[in-house]
Order: sequence, then C-alpha cells, then structure tokens
Amino acid sequence: MIYLDACLLIYLIEAHPRWGKAVAAAIEEADTRFGISPLVKCECLVGAIKRGDPVLQRAYTELFDHFVSLTMPEPVYLQAAELRARFGLKTPDALHLACAQHHRCDALWTNDGRLTEASHGLAKNALR
Repeated sequence: MIYLDACLLIYLIEAHPRWGKAVAAAIEEADTRFGISPLVKCECLVGAIKRGDPVLQRAYTELFDHFVSLTMPEPVYLQAAELRARFGLKTPDALHLACAQHHRCDALWTNDGRLTEASHGLAKNALR
C-alpha cells in the first residue's frame, strides 16, 4: 500500500497545471492500493471550505472513498514526536510519515523534499 500525501490529492482534484496530470498518471500506473489518513482529508478540505465551494468539497469527499482510510492511533502521534525532534519536521509532515510507518506502507508519495530526507527511503517524490 502507498500512503498519499495531501498535496498530491490537491494537485489532482484542483487540476494543478503542472502536477495534476502527473499525479493522475502515477496513480493510474501503480498496481497497488493507496491509503490516506484523516489528516490528509483535513488538509485537502481546508481550501474548499475557505472558498465556500461545496462542489470542490464534494469532489474531495468522493475521491476519499477510493482510498483505504488509515487510522491514526496514539502510537502514530508518539512516533511523530520522535520524527519532529530528530528531523525538524513540521507536525503535519511528521504525522504523515508516522502514519505511513505505523501501517507499514510500502511508500509515502509526496512532493515534499523534507519528508523524503527524513523517511530513510519510505517517502518518494512521485512527481519527478
């Protein structure tokens, strides 16, 4: 299973001019399941809610149904604290990485170089 960072779903749904099609192609080409956390859902919905865009909000919630929903129990938060302390990650980034590790994902796809450096090979920039 591959954990998807929120930035990739945002690029996909909001048809980012540079990355939207690349994300769609990468997901389509991969022969695996994808997982997302409640944090991914939270981060994705903020922009649509801020803009008062119920159509975009619905597009996100419909997309979420295509992925495995990964829980974030207390050990994820404790691991995130370790990652923050060791690598200087921001809390959301540390939580994404800790969640992917907790669920033994094969990879964490992102476009964030800081996650790539801190993950010891788990996080991969899916857009290169």
